[in-house]
Amino acid sequence: MRNDPGLVAILAYDGLCTFEFGIAVEVFGLARPEFDFPWYRHCIVGLDHGPMRAMGGIQVLADAGLEALAEARTIIIPGWRDRAELPPAELLEALRAAHERGARLLSICSGVFVLAASGLLDGQRATTHWRYTDELARRYPAIEVDPQVLYVDAGQLISSAGSAAGIDACLHLVARDFGSQVANRVAQRLVMAPQRAGGQAQFIPAPVAQAVRHDLSGLLEWVRQHLSEPLEISQLAKRVAMSERTFLRRFSDATGMSPKAWLQHERMARARLLLEGGAQNIERVAEQCGFRTVEGFRIAFRNSVGLAPAAYRERFGAALSGR
Repeated sequence: MRNDPGLVAILAYDGLCTFEFGIAVEVFGLARPEFDFPWYRHCIVGLDHGPMRAMGGIQVLADAGLEALAEARTIIIPGWRDRAELPPAELLEALRAAHERGARLLSICSGVFVLAASGLLDGQRATTHWRYTDELARRYPAIEVDPQVLYVDAGQLISSAGSAAGIDACLHLVARDFGSQVANRVAQRLVMAPQRAGGQAQFIPAPVAQAVRHDLSGLLEWVRQHLSEPLEISQLAKRVAMSERTFLRRFSDATGMSPKAWLQHERMARARLLLEGGAQNIERVAEQCGFRTVEGFRIAFRNSVGLAPAAYRERFGAALSGR
């Protein structure tokens, strides 16, 4: 049987960001009868007393106060009511204490300003909504702010970009705990893609193009069906009748990633699923993911996932069997 993933404490406060809060409850708070292993326990932790007002006229009642953070393995900070407002000292102290004992802290959108105020992100890489990245970098210069990505996993500290990117970050944490097949099942229940490739650059408003942009969706699907093949930029550009320079620019505009980075992301996603299935040896997995050598695959997988392929299979193999 799988280990208990522990308590997830979801912070609530007066002026609560409703959507970000709902994301956390949806991922970690719902019962999961489709799984036969322990799921997360969760509680709503109130920063303020009494019913707390949330956006949209909603009121929220907490299960417990800040003292519950001492028992949580994971703490979710779903946005923050005012980026200019310094969070209360008792909250920052509780977050530092939780981090010291090994808890994971995940911020959604403007919630990163709470983590930043705690000092825990000093010397760390982090992100937030693209509208706030310059402000975050200016106010907290000790943080390495990455404005491009949907989320940053710095081990115990996970920060996500705009509100919907909180879903990506939460599913990423589920994948860390249970493997990508389980995270994919949760995504299916949310009726969303299990992993969004690319960064938040693709969502930043840009001037309307003078000419109709070439639709790359057909190419992306074709690539996913041919990941076992050695794919070159020139080959992909030719398939959509573009010069390489135009293709690189259009691809980056459409996905927020270079073709090389996107292709590596897709190869690693395929590798994780094959390893979790457990039926094929490492050599065959490497081959199906387009790697010419097993050693090259092992290095790429470890750099991307943080585990060797064999260790990942041992940890997450047969993920849906509840072994």
